[in-house]
Order: sequence, then structure tokens, then C-alpha cells
Amino acid sequence: MPENAFPLPCIIFAGGRSSRMGRNKALLPFDGFATLTEYQYARLSPLFNATFLSVKTTEGYPEGLPYLPDDPSITDSAPTAGFVTAFRHLEAERFFALSVDTPFVDTAVIRALLEHDRGELDAVIARTKGGTHPLCGIYHRSLLERFEAMAASGDHKLGRMLSESRVRYVDFDDEGLFSNLNHPHEYETALKMLDKQ
Repeated sequence: MPENAFPLPCIIFAGGRSSRMGRNKALLPFDGFATLTEYQYARLSPLFNATFLSVKTTEGYPEGLPYLPDDPSITDSAPTAGFVTAFRHLEAERFFALSVDTPFVDTAVIRALLEHDRGELDAVIARTKGGTHPLCGIYHRSLLERFEAMAASGDHKLGRMLSESRVRYVDFDDEGLFSNLNHPHEYETALKMLDKQ
């Protein structure tokens, strides 16, 4: 375990379809790394007591990283499968979830979410004026049965599930921290932001 690590695992969700990008965004080069997957793992793994990559399949992904391939019984390309697989394979009661395509979420955001993770909660989720960010938050094992039910029914609406759960939303002012690389122009903008840092 890295020294002074946050006391929970991190799951990086890197198995999306990337339909809007037109190619697998998790495998795009980023900030000197061959892939965005490797970049996210390299920066996040020192912060947590364990870090894993949630993927549909490891085919085409860099070797040597700790992957959690989706349970093959869940065929849909949605984060639901990743949540079910993570809770089934980890002993932890909670974990921090982050989408691979949000490379600017920083330590301060993670620390703020952890500071609000008190009481009988199912999740703690980041929120900005632009909306909620379900794939930047802390999820508790108390949600496993709901995720399993969602997977069984083919319902993958995280927002609706959270609206029916015990969730604390933590507000942040800087929309840029939560920029998603969904489209090619957003990826190009992110590369330019790196050049300015």
C-alpha cells in the first residue's frame, strides 16, 4: 500500500464503447503515456490502497496492469457491469469510481468527497453547476443488489438509481476538473490544456 494512501480502492472505468470518439478513448496517447489508461493508472495508483481498471475485456489494452474484466454474464456495454464485478471481486465496503476519460480530477476533489463520506450513505458524488458526475464518486457495497438488479433488467441509468439512494452530493465550482473526453475536439482541447500547464 502506498504511504499516506486514501483508505479505499480506486476503480478506473475504462471499458466504455467510445462511440462518440470513434475509437477507444482509453487507448489514446496522453501526456507522454502511450495510452490514457496508463496515464490514469500512473497518477491514481499512488493515491489509493489499491487501484484497478474496469474493462469489458483486456484485449488491446496494455499488459501488466490490474484489470477487472466485466462479468461475462453481463453483456451490455455500461458501467453497471463494472460496478457489479468490482463489488463481487473486492472485499472493500466502498471504492472510489472514476471514468478513464476525466483526467483532470485531482487530489483535492477526491479528498473532499472522502470528507463528506459520513453516516449511512450509499454514495458520495461530485456535482457542478453543469450537473452531477456519477463516475466521480464513492460507492458503497449497500448498492450491490441494486446494481445486480439493473444489470439483470438491462437498466443502466446511474442517475435514476442514485436519485433513489442515500446520496450526498458535493459541489465544486471548477467545471474544467470534470471535463470528459467524449468527442475528438474535447480530446484535442485536453491536449492543449496539458501544453499550458
